[in-house]
Amino acid sequence: MKGLLIVGAGGFARETAQVARAANGPDAVLGHLDDDPARQGTEVDGLPVLGGSELVHAYPEAPVVVCVGNPRDWAGRARLVRRLGLPEQRYGTVVHPSASVAESAEIGPGSVLLAQCALTASVRVGAHVAVMPQVVLTHDDVVGDFATLTSGVRLGGGVRVGEGAYVGAGALVREGVSVGAWSQLGMGALLLEDLPPGEVWIGSPARKLRSVPDGALNELQLARGAGNCATGHPPT
Repeated sequence: MKGLLIVGAGGFARETAQVARAANGPDAVLGHLDDDPARQGTEVDGLPVLGGSELVHAYPEAPVVVCVGNPRDWAGRARLVRRLGLPEQRYGTVVHPSASVAESAEIGPGSVLLAQCALTASVRVGAHVAVMPQVVLTHDDVVGDFATLTSGVRLGGGVRVGEGAYVGAGALVREGVSVGAWSQLGMGALLLEDLPPGEVWIGSPARKLRSVPDGALNELQLARGAGNCATGHPPT
């Protein structure tokens, strides 16, 4: 894959650029697109910020990945993908060469797997999913679109991570448990039971802290209104 456009120019976007170049050589990335005017026309890690996100339409042959969002507003990736309105085939998939991906695993368009993550038998990862370094997904795990799995997350077998869920660094999830759509599991948490959609849980064992912020809550309401059938990727 050559000529990748990375939407975003922050930390995750820069990490993705490094992965793409490690996997596909120095010409793998065409550049970044970012809606912050202060970044446009600059360089990040030696790659140009070509302009705003609307320029994806000016490069119709270029594969795209959307690499935005943070722990306070992890719904940004979904909002931006929806606004861009690109067909599914425009999105690339970026996988670090050190990742271990089973032959029976599936990875959706627009997803990014960083270094040393592992996907074992029959794992399904949806579209626009961020999988950070050293994440371990074991047999039959299903990860929904727009989910974020941060560094060192470990999922037991048969776990279902709902659309847009955010799992914090070092969290452990027991086999067969569900992480609800647009929920957040705190860093270092130990999840032993189902986490409902739209809630923030922390601790060991994990318990509810509060409801999710408005950005994630709005996405949850949109998903419910659409009957969770908008993408055709792993369900919540």
